[in-house]
Amino acid sequence: MLFEDLATELVVQVYLSCNAITDVTALSSTCKRFRNIYSSSQKLPILENAAETQFGPLQDLTQLLTHNASQPAHMIRSVPCSLALLKQIVHHGRVAEKWCDIYPFKKWKHNFESRRLLTNDERYRVRRAIYRSWLYSRAFHNRDHLREFRATRLVLLKRAALLHNWSTWELAQIADVHAVMREVVQTNICPSNGTIARKFKKRHPNNEHSLLFNIHLNYPPTAPQAFNPFTPNPLSTHFNNTPTYTSRYASSKYSLHPAHDVGAEGWGDDIPHYYVIEDYLKLDPAQILYLKEHAPLKGMVEGYVRSLCPENDWFSNNGETWVQTLEFVLDERGEDVAEFMTAIAEGELGVVVRDPVVSLYS
Repeated sequence: MLFEDLATELVVQVYLSCNAITDVTALSSTCKRFRNIYSSSQKLPILENAAETQFGPLQDLTQLLTHNASQPAHMIRSVPCSLALLKQIVHHGRVAEKWCDIYPFKKWKHNFESRRLLTNDERYRVRRAIYRSWLYSRAFHNRDHLREFRATRLVLLKRAALLHNWSTWELAQIADVHAVMREVVQTNICPSNGTIARKFKKRHPNNEHSLLFNIHLNYPPTAPQAFNPFTPNPLSTHFNNTPTYTSRYASSKYSLHPAHDVGAEGWGDDIPHYYVIEDYLKLDPAQILYLKEHAPLKGMVEGYVRSLCPENDWFSNNGETWVQTLEFVLDERGEDVAEFMTAIAEGELGVVVRDPVVSLYS
């Protein structure tokens, strides 16, 4: 029997077995009959099933997409599937998928002999952690949460209520992915002076050029605009050529801007650099990924943040609150914070678990 002669019920089952939305649309384009079956009342269930397999868990992603300031972040929302919602699911799911690809490189940055591809279950856990971290950032890292009120008990309890929705095991997975995002921010987006000097020396061992740190760039500021991670980079218009990460460590006479000095790419050392990282960790996963891919130079990153908060009334000197809230929730549950973080570092907790049978939290 030819494939196109299968009963409609069997064709529907084939659609429901697709692992990606692109597979569904490709199958629907093969012939008129398959297109008619796809366009029937089964269209939304078919797409939703494929989206769950490719970008799931949709329950957590839906909590992110339907969040607004009118209700507490920890309230569980149930909404019917629609084509408009599916479009948002695809956009945000692709961001999470990119983090799944980044995770092995940052998780096993130093012990790279252990680096490997993630399994489907591990990618699922990374996506879930990204959605939950994204929801936390959207709910509590905004101009409604100023530095002066971050430690007040009422605000702290609101943040903790969201974390209480998840088990200690799931919090460890979020903390694991949060550490990967921190690594991206401090090495790819806001490298320290020491990192700049070390990489410059490695690339140009015979160069006698002296690096001058903590000098502001003289690039024209970026015009304020709304963030959209799915549009072309609006920051590259400052330069005649498209800059790359190699430009950050290029010698001055070869740089893209005559006033550019390699040392100007540094974000400080020790304590100043730590507080810069804390500030930039308030950005959500899509914004961090956008800066990693499209803003290789410091002036671009600073201009982008100015476009997010032109008044700069809440972003600077107002670090992320995830770690503080996590410690508060663990303390309420009677967990030892140091033991918890050590278990993540040693692979007993987190996305990739070395031996889940002997884990203290299994």
